[in-house]
Amino acid sequence: MSRYINPFTDFGFKKLFGTEINKDLLIDFLNTILPQEAMIKSLTYLPTERLGDGVFERKAIFDVYCENERGEKFIVEMQKAEQDYFKDRSIFYSTFPIREQAKRGKNWDFELKAVYTVGLLDFVFDKSPLSDQVLHHEVVLFDKNTQRVFYDKLTYIYLELPKFHKTEAELETNFDKWMFLLCHMDVLDRCPAKLQSKIFEKAFATAEIARYDPAEQRSYEESLKVYRDLINVVRTAERKGLEKGMEKGLKKGMEKGMKEGMEKGMEKGMEKGKQEAAENLLRLGVSSDIISKATGLTLETINSLKAKLD
Repeated sequence: MSRYINPFTDFGFKKLFGTEINKDLLIDFLNTILPQEAMIKSLTYLPTERLGDGVFERKAIFDVYCENERGEKFIVEMQKAEQDYFKDRSIFYSTFPIREQAKRGKNWDFELKAVYTVGLLDFVFDKSPLSDQVLHHEVVLFDKNTQRVFYDKLTYIYLELPKFHKTEAELETNFDKWMFLLCHMDVLDRCPAKLQSKIFEKAFATAEIARYDPAEQRSYEESLKVYRDLINVVRTAERKGLEKGMEKGLKKGMEKGMKEGMEKGMEKGMEKGKQEAAENLLRLGVSSDIISKATGLTLETINSLKAKLD
């Protein structure tokens, strides 16, 4: 058993960021990754289950949902594994806090408060070469022609944790420290020296499994099992996909090799046949020019064969 919880379990994530007593941890974390104009002084937790406007509409269940002192909304999601339409899901979730701002009556002028969707990802979702070194993505509505932000009240922030590779000695900024904590907390046996501050010491104290009562420990064990099972499913699917791809590639390579081998063999056999015909014609005294036209061999090759016969 590790000393500290895994932040990517449901239990661990909500223990660190989803409880009233640890609101200061969430505020410090968000202020580390949000743009400067969105700095938070206080937060209020909101119900995480959101219902659609109509009876038959889908609902959304957020990991953490809150608003700041300005009424701006924050969805904070922990995503353990890659899934189809991940970006679509983020956009869909952000529509709930947008629509909830609609006011009844004729006097509403459609003014909206900002909405931020934050995703902590335990996988790489952007594999393009241009994003190879980018782990902190900040996405907004953007005008391609003017190269300017079109709308600044809808922001999506994604953190690709597998891209973080700094060691403890390399930690400098608060962002580095939070990333290190999220990536390594469950394998550490102490709070690192570089993280010796009030906020991080509280995070490690909150995450220490020995402090939990038996019911909390059982809840964490169940959450950890779900997380491990999911990881195993993903890895098995990746391995089978790789094996299938290798098998297909090997079969294709063998087929291609056989085809190329036959073609090369036929070419070699035809060349040898032309040379034998040329040698017979040379023995009959036929000129090299005529032999070249008849066989397609170069004069240099024919002269070489002639020298060999002589």
